[in-house]
Amino acid sequence: MTLNEKLATIQTKFKSKKSRYNSFGKYHFRSAEDILEATKPFLLELGVTVTISERVIDSSYEYSFPIIESRAMISDGKDTISATAMVGVDLDQKGMQMPQKFGSASSYGKKYALGNLFLIDDTQDADASNTHGKATAKKPKLAANSDEFKKALAYVEGGGTVAKIKLKYDVPADVEKLLTK
Repeated sequence: MTLNEKLATIQTKFKSKKSRYNSFGKYHFRSAEDILEATKPFLLELGVTVTISERVIDSSYEYSFPIIESRAMISDGKDTISATAMVGVDLDQKGMQMPQKFGSASSYGKKYALGNLFLIDDTQDADASNTHGKATAKKPKLAANSDEFKKALAYVEGGGTVAKIKLKYDVPADVEKLLTK
């Protein structure tokens, strides 16, 4: 059996309950430890190992925060397949010491690297869509020739980016074309 076939076996048979509970957000979730525990029965059976590595990416020139790259790997001794996840470390997070800030980002990165490797679909996971009790407002649509459009156009002409405008407005494709002419 090839490593691809072994990985596909794990991906299709993998089961991990969301055994953790976030009382603040009121949702259940699975952790990296839960995922690793669920993979253990496959390791000896399929003759594979699963490992995780991490590195901090020096991003001081691009962003104002460090980035942790987590890489989950499966190997059969000959071949290796890996998946990664990138997570920013929120240095301004209130109520956490610096080791907790990095530890929290590390845990999150490991969970998503493993999720990417094993094709764990978290679309129904409240952790992926939790608003922590804050209502999420729908962005207003940017309409061509509106006052908001004129301001957005002046912003782009002055060196601003459409990406920044999209943070505030829902920008239809036809309106985006007008902004980038």
